[in-house]
Amino acid sequence: MAEAQAPAATGCRVDLTGQTAIVTGASRGIGQAIAIRLAACGASVAGVARTLAGLESTLAAIQAIGGVAEGYAADVAVAADVERVVEAVEAKSGKIHILVNNAGITRDGLMLRMEEDAWREVLDTNLKGTFLFSKSVGACMMRGRYGRIVNISSVAGMVGNPGQANYSASKAGVIGFSRTIARELASRGITVNVVAPGFITTEMTGALPEKIKTEVKERIPVRRFGTPEDIADLVCYLAGPSASYLTGQVIAVDGGMTA
Repeated sequence: MAEAQAPAATGCRVDLTGQTAIVTGASRGIGQAIAIRLAACGASVAGVARTLAGLESTLAAIQAIGGVAEGYAADVAVAADVERVVEAVEAKSGKIHILVNNAGITRDGLMLRMEEDAWREVLDTNLKGTFLFSKSVGACMMRGRYGRIVNISSVAGMVGNPGQANYSASKAGVIGFSRTIARELASRGITVNVVAPGFITTEMTGALPEKIKTEVKERIPVRRFGTPEDIADLVCYLAGPSASYLTGQVIAVDGGMTA
């Protein structure tokens, strides 16, 4: 992967020129916005999704702003896939400076009706995937004595949400996991932080009935949903040099919903 040059006139306040970032779940929504913003700040981005075809729009958007990116197909819950991606990125770039664990799925249903498969699939992708990538990339970062890991949780992992026992459990697990490894990796110059989005305008929230959207917005002090770029901006800050004294923290980007 070639070294990126900071694209001109992007408005990005964080300089990540010369750094390499892995972003999982980079094919759409929040993950896509994060990948694009990191590239706009100068990072070379390795986007990960289940299929390469799913990454086409993300890679095209990054190329359009003069950024550098490459796509990798992998199942984040499969250790062999994770190792293959990390080894390939490290071989091309020499170092991995930034990891954003964003990949996540939902399989909603009330707990008493939830099938074991729905529980396992969500925990495997959302929590096990975060563990596998953090473990593999963390080893690379330790060798370089520098790193930024940003894990994407959810306010559902902080307050719970009926019908999402599996999702809430996985996202709460991401928070506990992140706080623990933040302590384990801090002495090697590696920070680990969590971003917990609230209701963000994505394909998932776009599918909600208008009545539900209105009811939800009434529970949000700022009276609107957030945007993927709201999350991407914070991730870029956490991935940058100015966040060196910030680790083990959970930041809710939710318009004040959990205030």
